[in-house]
Amino acid sequence: MGAGVGIGVPVLPGVSVGVGVGSGGVNLGVGAGVGPVGVGVGVDQGGRVTGGAGAGVSAPIGGSNARVGVGVGAGTVLHDPGAADEGRPRNESL
Repeated sequence: MGAGVGIGVPVLPGVSVGVGVGSGGVNLGVGAGVGPVGVGVGVDQGGRVTGGAGAGVSAPIGGSNARVGVGVGAGTVLHDPGAADEGRPRNESL
């Protein structure tokens, strides 16, 4: 379990790129969402590729297109370059 804060910039309707920082360090990613539901993938400073899904709410900041929000979700590591056995068949040794 972790927590963090980030900022996203819309690049297409429903798609944004962003940067965040949290208990796992710095993360760069891309996300897509419809209404309160979103999914995304990111890469952290250790090269780990993560994926996540969640739901949340947001509100505009002043008269700008920027928004602030809060949400809950779950994520997992999809690829970890530091995992020695990743991608190797279970019966194959080093």
